Amino acid sequence: MAWKTLDDMELSGKVVLTRVDINVPMADGKVTDATRIERIKPTIDDILAKGGKPVLLAHFGRPKGQVVPEMSLGLIKDTVAEVLGVPVKFATDCIGSPAKEAVAALQPGEVLLLENTRFHKGETDNDGQFAASLAALGDVYVNDAFSAAHRAHGSTEGVAKLLPSCAGRLMQAELSALEAALSTPTRPVVAVVGGAKVSTKLDLLGNLVRKVDYLVIGGGMANTFLAAEGVDVGKSLCEHDLADTAREIIKKADEAGCEIVLPVDVIVAREFKANAANEVLPVTECPEDAMIFDAGPKSVARINEILDDAKTVIMNGPLGVFELEPFGAGTFAMLEKIAEQTNAGALVSVAGGGDTVSAINASGHAKDFTYISTAGGAFLEWMEGKELPGVVALG
Repeated sequence: MAWKTLDDMELSGKVVLTRVDINVPMADGKVTDATRIERIKPTIDDILAKGGKPVLLAHFGRPKGQVVPEMSLGLIKDTVAEVLGVPVKFATDCIGSPAKEAVAALQPGEVLLLENTRFHKGETDNDGQFAASLAALGDVYVNDAFSAAHRAHGSTEGVAKLLPSCAGRLMQAELSALEAALSTPTRPVVAVVGGAKVSTKLDLLGNLVRKVDYLVIGGGMANTFLAAEGVDVGKSLCEHDLADTAREIIKKADEAGCEIVLPVDVIVAREFKANAANEVLPVTECPEDAMIFDAGPKSVARINEILDDAKTVIMNGPLGVFELEPFGAGTFAMLEKIAEQTNAGALVSVAGGGDTVSAINASGHAKDFTYISTAGGAFLEWMEGKELPGVVALG
C-alpha cells in the first residue's frame, strides 16, 4: 500500500504530533536500554530540520486508563533529551490545559513530551473525543511507532484520520523492509519459523505457505510437524493434538508449490540444562526418553544450501534451544550463512520477534541483517497477512 513520508509534508512552523514507541525498560529509576529512544532520533531530527515542532505521543506500561505515577513518561524525559541531543519539555497530561499550554510555549528547536496516553481510557478504546482532543494540539500527525500499529488506539489510528498524516523514518524503514520481504520480494523466498508452539503461529504458517518458496520450520514447532508425519519425538515439546492442523498446512504448502523443510537429523538430550549429555541422531531415531533440542548438522547443511540460492529470507524464531549450550549450534550456523549472503549483496534478510532478535544478538550478527524489526506483535501480524490499523490510517 502507499503511504506518505516526511518528504511529502510541509512542516515549517507547524506543530507535529509524533507517535513514538519509547516504552523502554527501567530499573532503580534508570533506563536500562535506550534502543527505542535512539530509533526515533532520525524522525525527530528531520522534523526539526524542516522547521517543525515535534510533540511526542507515547504510552508507557499498561496503566489501564488510570494515572499510575511509576508509569509516567516524566521519568524518562532526561534520557529522551540526552539521546535526542535537544531540549525536551514535559507536559503533565496529553490533552487539556497542561498539553495546550505546553504546546503554545514550545520554541523552535525544542521537543515536547506529553504524558502517557494510556492514562486515559479513551486511548485504548479509540474514543473519538479523545482522538479529537489530541488532534486539536497539532497541525500534522506522524506515526513512527510501527510496534503499536496493530492497535487501533486513539494515538495510533484515531488521530491519523483527523490530521494530514505520514509515516516517520522508523515506520518508513519497517514498512519498506517488510514490503520487500513479503509483498514484492525477489525470489526464491525462504521463511524460517521457529518457536515452541504451532498453535501460536497458525495464521502465520497459513499465510506464508502461499507467499514463500521454502518454509523452514524449527524449534518445538518442528516436532509437531514431525509427529504428524508419524515420527516418534520421544519426550520432546510437541502439540500432538495439532497433528491434523500440521497435515493441513503441509497439504496447503504442496498445493502452493512451497517446500516445507523439516529436520532430517536432530540433537537430543535427556535433561533440559546447559551442556547436558547429548547425541546427534537421524530424526527417526529419537529415543523414547529423550528430547529434541536442536536441528542436526545434516539439517543445517540442507538449510544453508537453500540459503545459498535464496534472494530473500524472513526469519521469526530459532531452530533450537539456542539459550542453552551447545543447543544453539544449528541456529548460529544458519545465522552465519544469512549474514555471509547478506554481506555479499546476494540476500535481503529481514527478521523479527523477541527470541529471534535475542538469537541474532547472541550470534553477533545484528549488523549483518538487512533489517531487524523490534516490533513484536505488529511484525507477526504483518507476516500473518493482517491489516494493521495504524498503517491503514496513513493510506
